[in-house]
Parts: sequence; structure tokens; C-alpha cells
Amino acid sequence: MSASKTLRKLEVVSPVPADIDIANSVEPFHISEIAKELNLSPKHYDLYGKYKAKVLLPVLDELEGSGDGYYVVVGGITPTPLGEGKSTTTVGLCQAMGAFLDKKVATCLRQPSQGPTFGIKGGAAGGGYSQVIPMDEFNLHLTGDIHAITAANNLLAAAIDTRIFHESTQSDKALLNRLCPPNKEGKRSFSDIMFRRLKRLGISKTKPEELTPQEVKKFARLDIDPASITWRRVMDVNDRFLRKITVGQGPEEKGMVRETGFDISVASEIMAVLALTTSLADMRERLGKMVIGNSKAGDPVTADDLGVGGALTVLMKDAINPTLMQTLEGTPVLVHAGPFANIAHGNSSIVADKIALKLVGPGGFVVTEAGFGSDIGTEKFMNIKCRYSGLTPQCAVIVATIRALKMHGGGPEVVAGKPLDRAYTTENVSLVEAGCVNLARHISNTKAYGVNVVVAVNMFATDSEAELNAVRNAALTAGAYDAVVCTHHAHGGKGAVELGIAVQKACGNVTQPLKFLYSLDISIKEKIEAIARSYGASGVEYSEQAEKQIEMYSRQGFSGLPICMAKTQYSFSHQASEKGAPTGFVLPIRDVRASIGAGFIYPLVGTMSTMPGLPTRPCFYDIDLDTATGKVIGLS
Repeated sequence: MSASKTLRKLEVVSPVPADIDIANSVEPFHISEIAKELNLSPKHYDLYGKYKAKVLLPVLDELEGSGDGYYVVVGGITPTPLGEGKSTTTVGLCQAMGAFLDKKVATCLRQPSQGPTFGIKGGAAGGGYSQVIPMDEFNLHLTGDIHAITAANNLLAAAIDTRIFHESTQSDKALLNRLCPPNKEGKRSFSDIMFRRLKRLGISKTKPEELTPQEVKKFARLDIDPASITWRRVMDVNDRFLRKITVGQGPEEKGMVRETGFDISVASEIMAVLALTTSLADMRERLGKMVIGNSKAGDPVTADDLGVGGALTVLMKDAINPTLMQTLEGTPVLVHAGPFANIAHGNSSIVADKIALKLVGPGGFVVTEAGFGSDIGTEKFMNIKCRYSGLTPQCAVIVATIRALKMHGGGPEVVAGKPLDRAYTTENVSLVEAGCVNLARHISNTKAYGVNVVVAVNMFATDSEAELNAVRNAALTAGAYDAVVCTHHAHGGKGAVELGIAVQKACGNVTQPLKFLYSLDISIKEKIEAIARSYGASGVEYSEQAEKQIEMYSRQGFSGLPICMAKTQYSFSHQASEKGAPTGFVLPIRDVRASIGAGFIYPLVGTMSTMPGLPTRPCFYDIDLDTATGKVIGLS
């Protein structure tokens, strides 16, 4: 690859300024320049302003016969509540590959939710001198994908309550007549989407008047059991007061009050569908298959049963196209999807990864990020995402910090917003060594998939050489292909050159095929237990509710789906306080739910919040607009 015209030499400053100040100090290249470096012509993308573009799906069809680049996934050790810099490492590694190692490279990242951006966590564009820019656009509306998901999700929610309302006041015949109104000639017909329900019911008739009274009842009356409804409304704001609400209190709703609640938009199954879909046609099928609850007879009710699958697809037709952006050093980034890493699989989209692998081509590199520690993000990347995509990674990066390892070695509690204890800012090699049991288990778990593992140690100013050497030695002893100290936060791509070299070598030395943790043809419980063993559990305990749900999903024909565990990211176990590498615990499964459209069953381990709350002092205190320049200030 010849030297890229879009690469930018960074002028780094010490100490490292605020993320937004670094982002605002760089004038991004026009996005058409980034597209040109990837050999994308103007017909391959739609511009969204000067610095963002939607890459269109037909690119995949055009490049179908061309080869893929190397595929790298970035996970992490079990993090502290402060995060260990996984996104920053993903970006820094790509900047090193593109700007210093002369490789064609693309970064694939999730789109951040505005909830954490204005809440306690801040944005997710990376940090320091390893960021995606424009940072404010990345962290806010971007190209509207999350808004499209919100609109589609809430349309389905409205359809559910409306259908229950109308069914409660009408006869079977009246329902059929309203669902299939006469045309100008006075003839009734089924709309196209209705044939999907008829087929599911085993009814082959093509005209409404041909239905028997029993068939009219089966077709027209969904008979949704309100107690079984799992579909909730969403919004992209942290709003704790919407976790539990009642709807239907208006006088026109005739006393049809029921309890429900709001989730944050990124927790919607539609977001998970977007991340796991492989084409527009596949997305249409997945959206239609989403199960919102059961009928009173115990049969699943889908979005297509409600007649809304096509409308949902229309709302999502632009969201399926990934957004092209750039790093501080001018390397390309595809931003797409952002599912919760607890109740969903926490990875960016298959579509973005597939497009990127074709665009970089053989010898190029695509680096994609998996949410949270590798026990959650990388496990789901391998067992769910790679199953549906058919893609095989050659290398997995595990991000570690001295801070997190000290915590796992028995260090004091780390609390977001509070100063770090002195144990984390002074040398303590024995504490680091004790904590490396956590890193070792992440390495062995990840190696079991047949990929080479490279450990990236994010260096902080307070880390000593002896501590860093202890991590490197522990990683190599545990079977890592290599372990590298990185300073990309302070130095940009230059601080991740050694990591880039290690990843290149690891990708070129893969000797095994991809191996999954479990096969799909075993039972739901056997899959859950295989994942639990990887955490270190000695067994699994199912609540009465979980047993009931497993039996129901098996009866409904969903037992062949992969498993997406919903558990804390702060421990291998179900208890966030259990640090290191706990063993011998019994993993409690509180409940089991299903995202049938997305394509997974998700067991709930403990209590999972799907609507975060705002702290006493949210990030929004610092966010404002410089009205003289129009620039956003205070984003973190």
C-alpha cells in the first residue's frame, strides 16, 4: 500500500489535554477523502455533512468475489467501573497500523448511546490522542440510527396495546372486516403481510371470505396475554423514573391499564437485530420474527402477526448502512449499531465488519471491538456474532491495566467519581501478580476459540516498569501469543506500534480453525452450563420462573438458538464484588428471555438494569456550546 494522502501527523502535548479539546484542535478531512482511500466511489455512499457518510449495502454485492483482510477482535479483562480503555486501544491500534505500519486498516466501533454521554460514563469515541472525530457528532445524533430504532421500537409498542384494545371491543367477524376493508369495488383482500400470519397458522386460503368461522378467529384474534408482554417502550436518555410505569389510564382506553416501563434505546431488540443482520432481506425477516409476548393459549405473537414488520423495516432502511468516519490520524472508521453488552451481545454490526474486510482486502486489517470483559463481549462475539456472520477472527486482543489487575489482586474498591486509593498510584508488584489470575483466565478462555491472543497493557503514568514486566510475564506464561505495553492515549498511533506488529504476527500464525464453546443442537440448559463453566462455575441453579421459560421456549421451537448471558461485567461470577478468578460458585439463573428476531435466548443472572439512572452530578453539567465558534465543549 502506498502512503495514504489522508494520514495526519499529530502534534502531541503533555500532559494530555481533555478529549474534546484534542478533538476540536484537529480539522477532519472531508469524508470523501477517507472514502477514496478505501476505493469507495461517490455512488457507494451518501454524505451526511462534511465528515460523515453512510456506506451503502450494494458495496458488498460488488465486492463479493474479492478476498477479506485479517479480522481482529478487541476484548478486555474484567474491568473496574472506570473502564480500561478498550475503545481507545481499538482506535490506537488502527492508527498505528495505518499511519505507522503502512497497512490498509479499518476500525469498526459501536455507536454510543446518548444516555451515558450525558450521564456518568461520558462518550465512547476513544480518548486522548486515539479518538474518532468529529467527537461531538460521534457521541450525539451521528446519522440518526438510534433515533430510527427508537421510532421503530415504539411503533411496535403502540401496535401491541392498540391491538389488545380493539380486540377487547369487537367480534371476530368485525375484526376481520376492519383488518380487511373492502376496496372501491367492494371486494376484501389480505394485505401482503397478512399472508405471513396465514402461513404460520397453516391456512392456505387467499381470500377473507373463504375463511371458516374457526379460521377467522385464529387469524383475526391474536388474543395477547397482557401478563406475557416483554416488549417495552424505549428512549435514548438515562431516566430512572420510567423504569416502571402504567399505561392506558386515559378515559378513552376504557380501563385498560397495565404496568410496563421504558428501556434505554440501545437495549431494544431492534438494536440487536441491526447488529446481527446480514442484509436488507435478512433484517426484514428478523424484524418480523420478533416475539412480543404470547397468546393466552401460550403461542408466540410476532411483529408480523401484528402486521408491522414491513413498517419497522421502512423505518430502519437507512439505519442498516454503516457510518464512515475517521480517527485523529486520518484512518477510516465504520460506526454501526450499539447493543447493550449485558442483555444483548455488545458488538458492532456484522454488516460493518463484512464491508470493512472487503474494503481493506487481503493483507489489510479490520479491528472490531467487543463490549465489556472477554467473558461477556468476546464470548458473544465468537458464539453469536461469528456464527451468524460466518467470519473467522485470526487474533483477539485483551486489554489490561495495572489498575484493574491490582483490584483483582485484592486492592481497595474502585468507585467512579472518587479519587483512586494510594494502592493504585504507587508500586506494588505482588498486588499486580495476584490479580493476574483474572488475566490468565481471560487468555485461556479466548485461546480456546482457536485464535491467537495478544495482551495490550494500557500504560498509566503511575505504572512502574516492574509492574508492567510482571503483567507481560504472567500473560506469556498463561499462553498469550504476545503482551505489549501501549501508550496510545498519550502518543496516538505511535504509542501502539509494538501492539500493531504483535497483532500482524499473530494474524499470520494462526494454526487452528475457529472453535465454538458449544454446538447449537444441544439443549438450552446444556448451553447455559457450558458458558457457566467458562466463568469458573461448578454448577447452575435455575429459579422456578427460569425453568418455566426454558420449557416454554423449547416447546415453541427456539432451543436451537445461541445463548446470550445477561450478567454483571465486573466479575466472572454473578457477584460484582467477587474479583480475580473465582471458582466453585453456583451460577443462579433468575429468568430466561428471548430475542427471537435478533436470534438468541438470554438468561438473566441476577438483576440487570435496562434503563440507567442519572447520578447527582451528571456529565451534562460540563456540556455546552461555544456560541462564538459553534463548537461543543465539555464532552468527555
